[in-house]
Amino acid sequence: MSHVLIIESSARQQDSVSRQLTRDFIQQWQAAHPGDQINVRDVAANPLPHLDADLLGGWMKPAEQRSMPEQEAFERSNQLTDELLAADVLVMAAPMYNFTIPSTLKAWLDHVLRAGITFKYTPTGPQGLLQGKRAIVLTARGGIHAGAGSDHQEPYLRQAMAFIGIHDVEFIHAEGLNMSGDFHEKGVNQAKARLAALA
Repeated sequence: MSHVLIIESSARQQDSVSRQLTRDFIQQWQAAHPGDQINVRDVAANPLPHLDADLLGGWMKPAEQRSMPEQEAFERSNQLTDELLAADVLVMAAPMYNFTIPSTLKAWLDHVLRAGITFKYTPTGPQGLLQGKRAIVLTARGGIHAGAGSDHQEPYLRQAMAFIGIHDVEFIHAEGLNMSGDFHEKGVNQAKARLAALA
């Protein structure tokens, strides 16, 4: 049995294309892998604190020296990191906001990219510790950005995943969603077609 962790980050609910793609993914994955466990963490509906002094203090101080807020931040980060460590497949549903990822998703990443747990420093540089895991990124974009200089979403997430040792990363982009004509329909249909081949 494999474990799948899904991170939802769209601020929109019913009309969100990235959430629609997530629903399709879950349906198709469960049909192909009925014994797998799927856990969903919605960082838009339940936002995480952004990286702050309490979280840094929680990481850097021994338990007996942490304040209550630092201990709470430390335990929250541990919970999120444990969820990632337990997953065989990570799915990030990420709409493009101002050419990059939602800040809620960035906050999640800031909690789980942790020295000594998901990566380590070596004499030759940092080394990711999550080798063997797979990541899938489902994006929704108002324009056409794939391969363009305006795309600060895919390069950043590829770098973040590689940093923690996840090199098997696949992106499925639903693009042109806010463009006139039939771009919206084509963008969604193309993403769904690629999604159907994943499971």
